[in-house]
Amino acid sequence: MDYSWKSSRKWGVSLIAAGIVLGGGLLGTEPSLAASSTAQVKKVDSSQVILKSNGTIAPQQGIFREGKVWIPISFMRDTLHMPVSYNKTENTYTIGSGIKQIKLMVSTYGNSIAVNNYFIREYEGKNLNNRLYVPFELLSDYLGYQGDWNAASGRLNVLTRPQNALNVTTGSYVKLKEGADIKLEYPQINGLSNPEVQKKINDTLKQTIMSFAVAAEKEIANKTEEDRPYEFESNYIVTYNQNGILSLVTEQFSYTGGAHGMTYRNAFTFSLKDGKRLLLGDLFGANSNYKKELNAKLSKLIKAEGGYLGGFNGLNTEKYFYLKEGKVVIFFQLYEYTAYAQGFPTYTFNFTELLPDGTSPFAKLK
Repeated sequence: MDYSWKSSRKWGVSLIAAGIVLGGGLLGTEPSLAASSTAQVKKVDSSQVILKSNGTIAPQQGIFREGKVWIPISFMRDTLHMPVSYNKTENTYTIGSGIKQIKLMVSTYGNSIAVNNYFIREYEGKNLNNRLYVPFELLSDYLGYQGDWNAASGRLNVLTRPQNALNVTTGSYVKLKEGADIKLEYPQINGLSNPEVQKKINDTLKQTIMSFAVAAEKEIANKTEEDRPYEFESNYIVTYNQNGILSLVTEQFSYTGGAHGMTYRNAFTFSLKDGKRLLLGDLFGANSNYKKELNAKLSKLIKAEGGYLGGFNGLNTEKYFYLKEGKVVIFFQLYEYTAYAQGFPTYTFNFTELLPDGTSPFAKLK
């Protein structure tokens, strides 16, 4: 399969009718949303979770299952006040807005999730007791929330996570030709107190995508009439926006014929103090052995992958990483060390695994 949200939509040959209950009532009163679902929904006997929002108990309840708290879509709609809509043609729910907008596609293959049109591989929605849920980690990782979980009482208090004082908006480059489309989206920031730093970051992000656009134009120039239609797309997601640090991931997808397209992933972690693009050493340099320790961990993990092709001898760049709350995520490209079917090999490490006790990766960046 292609590794993009657009490709996940192509799974929709066998899409089901989506009359899914959103944790306490149908999405709306439209007749199409009340249609019977052909989904094979298993009733589950899982622990109920009392949900709170900023300390106030919500009428909706979550479910604790598979070691995770699952949040009903109705909680996101009615308590967190995210707009929710349903597209019958695509069997897709849209939740939220802006760069934190979720698209949840319901199909016989599962309930795939994208945020800001970026396909989230590690999470999916679930139909539990004929209601639609997402894991709380989705809200924590990508939507700007944090949770205070009390396992003993079965209560989760959902809180707004403090963020840097800036906005992330979407720039675009679109060029449509017969048989060859370029549709690129890339992040731009505004509202930063230092305009020079803001420009430095925006230029770095835009130039990366424009380089992809130039390469796409060259491919199109060599296209023949016999070739299948070409496609070039890019999208992004913000993974961390705290403590004077901004971290995000971009993906560039191209299809120029053959069995499948190709996706390249990039990541950027910036210091908002000076606009510097940070490397792993900038964050974990307090541990003089961080690279040796990382290479040992990565070598064991990547060689255990079913599609390992060989050749890993340690990190050859310190750019392929992004941050989440308390974690660093390191990835490799398609085909770099594993078969295409394995996707992007991706490995997550807690800061505490790589730093001395009591040390922050951001200590020298403030």
